[in-house]
Amino acid sequence: MRITFLSSMFLALMVGISGVAHAAPQAEVPKPAVSAHAEPEAQLVTVNLNTADEATLQRELSGIGAAKAKAIVAYREANGNFASADELLEVNGIGKAIYDKNRDRVAVN
Repeated sequence: MRITFLSSMFLALMVGISGVAHAAPQAEVPKPAVSAHAEPEAQLVTVNLNTADEATLQRELSGIGAAKAKAIVAYREANGNFASADELLEVNGIGKAIYDKNRDRVAVN
């Protein structure tokens, strides 16, 4: 009888715990901070190579620091306005990689 009583108590305890576990509300899974859908990219700023100052060139163009910005302005002063954006490749220190990174950001209006 003792074994039957202990078995009954154990069974009742397990059923009770199981019921409580299933009745408890599920913890809400936090949503990721970044959504799976990409947001539209911010509109690129176009820099006019014929009018931009050194600070603007540094701020808006990728891979352009103080020395390269100064070289762009010096080239413009020595040779006149840029005829095309491709002419940026003629500036000392500006290679194809930097030009390719900034192709969509430069203009010569």
